[in-house]
Parts: sequence; structure tokens; C-alpha cells
Amino acid sequence: MTETPGYLKNLKKESVVQSVINCLTDAMRSKELKPGDRIPPEPDLAATLGVARSSVREAIKILTYLGVLESKRSEGTFVCDGFKESMIDPMIYGIILNQDSFENLMELREMTETGIMRLAVMKYDETEGYALEKLLERMKAVMEGGEDMVERFFQIDNEFHDMISLMGKNPLADKISRVVRTLTHAMRYETVATMINSGRGAELVAAHSKLYETLKSGDLSNVREIVRESYFGESLYGEGEASASSLRYE
Repeated sequence: MTETPGYLKNLKKESVVQSVINCLTDAMRSKELKPGDRIPPEPDLAATLGVARSSVREAIKILTYLGVLESKRSEGTFVCDGFKESMIDPMIYGIILNQDSFENLMELREMTETGIMRLAVMKYDETEGYALEKLLERMKAVMEGGEDMVERFFQIDNEFHDMISLMGKNPLADKISRVVRTLTHAMRYETVATMINSGRGAELVAAHSKLYETLKSGDLSNVREIVRESYFGESLYGEGEASASSLRYE
């Protein structure tokens, strides 16, 4: 008779689906289930845990949506091997639904971008630095005029920060950085629109130039201030609200 794995214990009645989820994730944390491992079939899990197959099926469906498990036709269900984009989605929705404050998001953004800058300096690569410089040149070209200046600049702005994030050569930090930029998409777009439409586009370029020069020189002594200077929060939210916040991004 095969010995039942330690993580397959009879569950309490509370929230059966959540209990199945907790049971499987606890097993992953304790390394009883490792990336690439096949989990027991639904009937076996249901019988061992003392729950209905529908509860097991729902738990597996949720963990698959979260990117923790993956089903392979005719082979079974396996623990995912590696980080999946979908793992981030529930966190984004949770923060959006929680209607986090502007200040909290800006603190998160500052913390993330300052950390990414430090990683990028430590792992600076001349080829990537050259690509960043080319993005700066494209920003300057946008400021020469033409249609859709805001849209064009905002696209390059995203490419610029994506490049810095990649320069950190830390996939997990890169994912988190992209999530923060997704959460702050609206306020970042409005900042770009406000600056360009009010004739302050050159200041946007100058702020990005400072970020580039910091990376190139490797001088991190003022990195936090330089990151803050690139936000232009006062132009967006008005002097009263900006001064009311503990963060000032003039």
C-alpha cells in the first residue's frame, strides 16, 4: 500500500476549496511538491482529503488561473516550473479594487524604481546603455513637434523604463516594476500630457537624461532624488494637494 504524502491530510469543513488550495500551496512551500511535479489525480486527492471532487476541481482551476499549476492533456496537472505573468494579475486587481491612495502608489513606485536603478547600475552594460541613449534621442525628436506628441512620448517613456528594468537583470524585480507601471499608468500618462501641453516637455527629457547619466556614471549618491524629480507630481495635482502629501515630486 502506497503511503499517503504528509500534505494530503483530512481537511476541516470551513472553506473546502480554500483548504484544498492551502494544502497544495503548503506542500509547495515545504518542497513536498516541487516545480515540475505531477499532483495526484482529482479522484485520489478528493478521497485522501475527504472532500468532494468538485471542490478539488475548483481549487485546481483557481491555482491554474493563478499560474501555479498547469494542466497537460492526457498527462495530468503539474506544479509550474518558473514564474508566470498570470501570477501578478490578482495582485493588480486587488490593489485596483482596494482603491489605494495616490500617496501609497507613489511610495511604491519610488521604492521600486530606486531599487531597479541600483540593480541597473551594478549590472550596467554598454550596449544596453547605448540603446537607452537612442531612446533619449527619440524623446528629443518628439519634442520637435508633430501630431500625437503625448502618445508618441508616452510610448517611448514606457520603452525607456522597460529598458532600465531589463538592465537590472533580475526577472522578478522586472515583473514587479512592470506591475507598478501598470498600476500608475493613468497618472503617468496624465503627467506626460500635462507637461507637454503646458510647454514643459523639455523638462521631461531633462529628467530622463538625469536617469541615463546616473546609470552611465554609476553615481548613486542622489538616485532617490533624481527618481523623485522625474515624477512632476505638482504639475498634475496642484500645489495644495502636493504639499499635503509627505511626498513632493516637483
